Amino acid sequence: MSDYTDEQLILKFQQGDIKSYDEIVGRFKDKLLNFINGYMHNYETSQNLVQDTFVKVYTHGHSYKEISKFSTWIYTIAGNLAKTELRKLKRRKTYSFSQLSSDDMEFNLERYSSKNNNDNSERHEQYNAIREAIPQLSEEFRNIIVLRDIQELSYNEISNITGLAIGTVKSRINRARLKLVELIS
Repeated sequence: MSDYTDEQLILKFQQGDIKSYDEIVGRFKDKLLNFINGYMHNYETSQNLVQDTFVKVYTHGHSYKEISKFSTWIYTIAGNLAKTELRKLKRRKTYSFSQLSSDDMEFNLERYSSKNNNDNSERHEQYNAIREAIPQLSEEFRNIIVLRDIQELSYNEISNITGLAIGTVKSRINRARLKLVELIS
């Protein structure tokens, strides 16, 4: 990984540096997978949508302007693709009941890892409880909590991605956290 910012990498890609694109993919693939899976709850579909996101970045990378952060731009693309896929599924009246299992890729909650085994066991239980509770949240809360507490995006970035006012973002994060506590208890 280089020391370039995301914005510098996309600029280099726009100038023809394919290695910069590869680095963008490396930086964002897991984050986007977690984000999209928050919509889809289907690992395979989410993987496909991440691929579609990177195809769009590759084919439309020249249209990115440094008006907003690159992460906002790519999350917006991913979110729009996921919403489109959900609309298609609703029209077809097919639903996926797939959940993350222990074999699937899980959210990267680094704050739950620890070298202390006793502490690690308790954190693992907390992690599992949170992982099981997140899909039970309504979409408006689920997506916002994933962006804030898992992807660790700022309120401004979440506001730009979702199109919501910052006050609404903060309010929904608060309500989502309260709902998570209620679901876990």
